[in-house]
Amino acid sequence: MAFAGGIPLDTAAIMSTVLEGILYGFSVLMFMGTIWSLTYKHRMRDVNRPVTVVAVLLLVLSTAHMVVNIIRIDDGLVRYRDTFPGGPVAFFGDLSQQTFVIKNLIYTLQTLLGDVVAIYRCYVVWQTVSVIVLPSILWCSVAVTGAYSVYVFSQATTTLINGNIFTEATRQWIEAFYALTLITNLLSSGLLAYRIWKIERNVSTTRATKATTTSILRVIMDAAILYSIALLSVLIGSLCSNNGAFIVIDMLTPIISIAFYMVIIRIAIGKNAQSQLVTVRGRMASETERRTLPQYPMKPLQVHISRFTQIYDASVDGTENQHQPLTHKEESSQGGFCDV
Repeated sequence: MAFAGGIPLDTAAIMSTVLEGILYGFSVLMFMGTIWSLTYKHRMRDVNRPVTVVAVLLLVLSTAHMVVNIIRIDDGLVRYRDTFPGGPVAFFGDLSQQTFVIKNLIYTLQTLLGDVVAIYRCYVVWQTVSVIVLPSILWCSVAVTGAYSVYVFSQATTTLINGNIFTEATRQWIEAFYALTLITNLLSSGLLAYRIWKIERNVSTTRATKATTTSILRVIMDAAILYSIALLSVLIGSLCSNNGAFIVIDMLTPIISIAFYMVIIRIAIGKNAQSQLVTVRGRMASETERRTLPQYPMKPLQVHISRFTQIYDASVDGTENQHQPLTHKEESSQGGFCDV
């Protein structure tokens, strides 16, 4: 989309590609950390495969978006700089460009994947379908508005005219896409955070339990805030008809990946830290017990076992007398030696 105000479109394209490249580098490093946290000291059958598949898909989509952006920069500033009518500014304002359609399709898929992960997490924590009904409806709305926006881009036949190529109706669909995405993310993350907070209040009040749930709650809220701020910036830029929104739009693709990876990595780090703390505390307790408890030498113990054998009279009439013992025989045996 192109707006009437703000920085020129060619400048926005350069800045967005550079900033996206920086964030993409961070996302690749965090992807490596995510795979390590999912596979370290785990057998292949114990690896969380759905999470691994989502992590790989996010990396593939963000990589594809980065490659398409680089190709688009090369086309607009180098290949068609002197041949495209209107120069680079008109090129980056042309919705009919194939690279523009592809990059928006990739971003739409990345958004849908990130939102469905947030909804799935909400379902896993709540364990009820009724809670995710509204987020799922909003997700379907995001899919519809995103698909329609990509379709409009693919059918565009005009270039930049007077700084704005969108009709009012088309622009409302695009703004609805970002608004619905923002609401879906806030609702899913809010329900997830509320459930974790409620579980924390109901479980044991031990310090270890509080530390674990608080850490999970904090990392989920951090990821939600990071993504929400970026979406809000795009929405504000769109409402203000500012070309600066292009910069944040391209940055959103790696931000979605980073928000997903940071949750997995920080939860894994928290689990490792807690397990090490439990191990250290267990060792300290064992050392304390060995120092405080009295140490007695191991001595052999002789056990004397007495056994009584009862002999009954098997009378023919079957009365109760057949259960009366007639003799008692005591046998003695010397047990072996056992160490205590």
